[in-house]
Amino acid sequence: MSTNAQTISPHTMPETDYLNASYGIKSWLLTTDHKRIALLYLFSVTFFFFVGGIFATMIRIHLLTPGGYLVTPETYNKLFTMHGVAMIFFFLIPSIPAVLGNFLIPIMIGAKDLAFPKLNLLSWYIYLIGGGFVLYSFSTGGLDTGWTFYTPLSSVYSNSAVTAAVIGIFINGFSSILTGLNFVVTIHTMRAPGMTWFRLPLFVWSHYATSLIFILGTPVIAITLLLVALERVFHLGFFNPALGGDPILFQHLFWFYSHPAVYIMILPAMGVISEIIPTFARRPIFGYSFIAGSSIAIAVIGFLVWAHHMFLTGESLYAAIAFSLMSYLVAIPSAVKVFNWTSTLYKGSIALDTPMLYAMGFIGLFLIGGLTGLFLACLGLDIHLHDTYFVIAHFHYIMVGGAVMGYLGGLHFWWPKISGRMYPEFLARAAAIILFIGFNLTFFPQFLLGYMGMPRRYHSYPPELQVLNVMSTAGASILALGYLLPIIYLVWSYKYGRVAGPNPWPATGLEWKTQSPPLTENFDVTPVVDWEPYDFEHRPDLALEPGVGGLLPAHGDD
Repeated sequence: MSTNAQTISPHTMPETDYLNASYGIKSWLLTTDHKRIALLYLFSVTFFFFVGGIFATMIRIHLLTPGGYLVTPETYNKLFTMHGVAMIFFFLIPSIPAVLGNFLIPIMIGAKDLAFPKLNLLSWYIYLIGGGFVLYSFSTGGLDTGWTFYTPLSSVYSNSAVTAAVIGIFINGFSSILTGLNFVVTIHTMRAPGMTWFRLPLFVWSHYATSLIFILGTPVIAITLLLVALERVFHLGFFNPALGGDPILFQHLFWFYSHPAVYIMILPAMGVISEIIPTFARRPIFGYSFIAGSSIAIAVIGFLVWAHHMFLTGESLYAAIAFSLMSYLVAIPSAVKVFNWTSTLYKGSIALDTPMLYAMGFIGLFLIGGLTGLFLACLGLDIHLHDTYFVIAHFHYIMVGGAVMGYLGGLHFWWPKISGRMYPEFLARAAAIILFIGFNLTFFPQFLLGYMGMPRRYHSYPPELQVLNVMSTAGASILALGYLLPIIYLVWSYKYGRVAGPNPWPATGLEWKTQSPPLTENFDVTPVVDWEPYDFEHRPDLALEPGVGGLLPAHGDD
């Protein structure tokens, strides 16, 4: 195919890339290379994932028995709070944008770096500072308020280290804002010649929508939590009724950000799936413009549904009906994506390599999470299901079944580009299947527990609910294995994996037209884009290679 975009032959790869351009920890700590910063984020979010995972493990062990004899009720309150804070604010929100987005967006649009490289590095340091405050709060008494920090519990009555935690989350908010600002400016101003808006990869569209939420929503939660700290330290009357404040005001401010924050976590994963499915179905994505538009629609409508978390706070019936209808409306853009992904798969030449397994798992789990969200948006049902384990299950089907499956799918899809090496395909497929089985065994019983009335955040439960809780804990053990395996074989593959080459899948994006790992400057010359996105039908150079999809022994050294 004739194209002006530069393709680097593996036989002419320069020796210098971002991994070995310079050595020493100082070169990493002072780097402004977006790819190195992405790896710094990778190590950081992985650390917080394990911190949150340790708390989750203790929760599930405690719930093996109805009486809950592992920890005291007060400690149990701290466990689920610290699990939520670590996972949501320091893993789920930054994981895909800060790791995969940082690494890929400049390469995908043909740029040499993000618009503000120094701000990019600053955002990582801000993330570490915020994380340091939160870890300090964990180590000096912990948190017992729930990750939502509801007032006046958090601002008056809690005896735990709330102030340090909310200051840490406040600081961390600036990291998200800077990342979102960097992405928006980069996408607007640094696209390669020929890279029009409707030639952008859908991964970039999803991060553009996410960045809008970062910029518009994060200041709200940051200032809200700062007010909690001020009320706690200086006894100012923002949310404490005894001082003339209103605790319901806190909920409005908190959920105005925190419901869009759900889409901060899931939109980037949707972008990952939109890259994986056409590549492994060997078909152009069905309805490209609708998928791109649905990302923007989710970002906009997501700001209009926050009060569906507050149906039981005494809000007016008319407001509740309005927010219920808007909650159903926001499901439509998500449904558009699922419909278009499945349409892309129809009559495709599907290769079930590891990224595709994660993508298929994402669709199934996200579909269950999304449909059960409609139950909670129904006024009558929400009265029964509110604050039960049904909510826990729904949330985790979206956040873990969706966001984490998308994150792992993207990590496996672009790992050859990041490291220049292939991982052992057999182990990777096994891990994806184990994770899928473990996840469903962990969280599906919780739908039944919630339907049967088991409240969330209680340290004990009636004996007749023990069987389902034991199933959930057993599933968590399998799930943990599904998380540990990728860390082991990805680290192994970094040194011992088979050399990947520039485009091992093969795929259509610009990131596959430079060497693996990429050059420090991404491209020797600025590429020119003269093809449509995901155009496999008119790209004979992208014929499916033997070995992809199991036609021959799969990628890797297994």
